[in-house]
Amino acid sequence: MYYRILADIVVLIHLCFIAFSVLGGFLVFKWRWWVWVHIPAVLWAALIEFRGWLCPLTPLENWLRQASGSAGYEAGFIEHHIVPIIYPVSLTQRLQIILGLFVLSINLCIYGWVLYSRTRSDR
Repeated sequence: MYYRILADIVVLIHLCFIAFSVLGGFLVFKWRWWVWVHIPAVLWAALIEFRGWLCPLTPLENWLRQASGSAGYEAGFIEHHIVPIIYPVSLTQRLQIILGLFVLSINLCIYGWVLYSRTRSDR
């Protein structure tokens, strides 16, 4: 039971990392120091997508699920609602590259907006 709970926590951390990678640039508006955490996260997320690698959280989650005696994602809220967001069935190398470009594009727009707002307020 503890392994299953830990696996669910890993999935939530994974989802939070994905959300942070895509939208974390907005934190830079309020707290500038977030840029030092967010930029590496964006680069890591894009690199994983471009290279077709697995995030290290994925094998950890699978190991925890196997240790709990679970073979799949058929039970529970997290497995039913959150896992398909992180692991879409139709995930291909082309889609991963598109997702990587999406992460970079969104963040370029956010940081462009941050820089524009900062330079405009400095006048």
